[in-house]
Amino acid sequence: MIFNPHPYQQYCIDAILRLPAVGLFLDMGLGKTAITLSAVNELKYGRFAVNKVLVIAPKKVAEATWQREAAKWDNLHHLRFSTVLGSTMKRIRTLMTPADLYVINRENVAWLVDYYRNEWPFDMVVIDESSSFKSHSAKRFKALAAIRPHIKRLVELTGTPSPNGLMDLWSQIYLLDGGARLGRYYTHFRDQYFDSGRRGRDVIYQYDPKQGAAAAVLQKISDICVSMKASDYLQLPDCIVHDIPVQLDTKAKKAYDTMEKKFVLDLPDGDIVSVASAASLSNKLQQLANGAIYDEDHGVHEIHNCKIEAFMELIEQLHGQHALVFYNFKHDKDRLLKALVKSKLRVSEFKGAQEEADWNAGKIDILLAHPASTAYGLNLQDGGHHIIWFGLNWSLELYQQANKRLHRQGQKEPVIIHQLICTGTRDDDLPEALSDKDDCQEKVLESLKARIAKWKGGALA
Repeated sequence: MIFNPHPYQQYCIDAILRLPAVGLFLDMGLGKTAITLSAVNELKYGRFAVNKVLVIAPKKVAEATWQREAAKWDNLHHLRFSTVLGSTMKRIRTLMTPADLYVINRENVAWLVDYYRNEWPFDMVVIDESSSFKSHSAKRFKALAAIRPHIKRLVELTGTPSPNGLMDLWSQIYLLDGGARLGRYYTHFRDQYFDSGRRGRDVIYQYDPKQGAAAAVLQKISDICVSMKASDYLQLPDCIVHDIPVQLDTKAKKAYDTMEKKFVLDLPDGDIVSVASAASLSNKLQQLANGAIYDEDHGVHEIHNCKIEAFMELIEQLHGQHALVFYNFKHDKDRLLKALVKSKLRVSEFKGAQEEADWNAGKIDILLAHPASTAYGLNLQDGGHHIIWFGLNWSLELYQQANKRLHRQGQKEPVIIHQLICTGTRDDDLPEALSDKDDCQEKVLESLKARIAKWKGGALA
């Protein structure tokens, strides 16, 4: 596809090109990845201003998101990526691989700094979800701050730079400017802009911003930070679809491929004999993509947690913004509820009028629902503007009606629809089928025929 940036996207690209250090504080769905990659491409191949670029991201994002985004656009698909994940030896091997961008998960930042020390090779660093560096006492922050003088260009990306308050900004801005704007020391920043609040005998538990502190801080950082809300830009569509690729790990990929091959080739002569058998087969493969599968006795067998991990990273990036989560299978709901237990968020399963009222009153952070249970008549637009599809389905009507629970009259924000797509699985076929106006049952048949042809071609033979 040809990348034609919106005016706000071009503004952000120009900011990266112009400033050696910049924070892009943009809502999710506004295209931070495409913006940054376009700027990197210009800096490396248009201006020869950078050589090696390091991208620091949450683990599931590091596995696939940046690579897939580059492959999507005509002006970016030539960019070479090396994904620095896995064992120590694997990480070292990928660091030795020639590439334009090296993508690493944030948990390995301290290791990377220690590995290179003063031989740091990355002249540009991009921090995807910079709010994960908000703690001035965290190892990842200290490691990156120590190596900062060796970095010529730094870009920070996040939708919510201060999820827990103004204090979260200091460490992120320090990485950008070395303390020039908010002070070189966290304690000085705290004393200048905050008063001690709730305290015990010897311990202060809370600091409250002084009057005018927020305006003063934002004014000081306004020259190196770009802050945009989706609702500020009328040229944007009022409903944004945000596909999130999920990469299976080696073990999960092998399990999925083995089971897919067995399923599709067990059909007589490799032909799909009826819509019923095709739907049953598709159902099994969709369960596998989500991470678990039912056996003949309706027992649940968990295959992998890759999509659950990606879901939890997405929830973290929302920083408390409410989300309506659609699931396909009961075991999806059960696994999501289990994963969300430790999140300290207010999680509820949609059952009826009470949940509708609580969601719209802001009493629920994460509302889990099956699309069939929310298809018609529900008004949920007051409770949030984020929708997450943990697993898509083949029904265009259900898909559209479910999205309309938030995307309807009275909604004050652009609705952002996040779709978790497990790459190399049945998930790949679903967004295209839903975007087409063709009969979805026909899409089920045709896409399964393509998978039969794939395995008959010799893969996994």
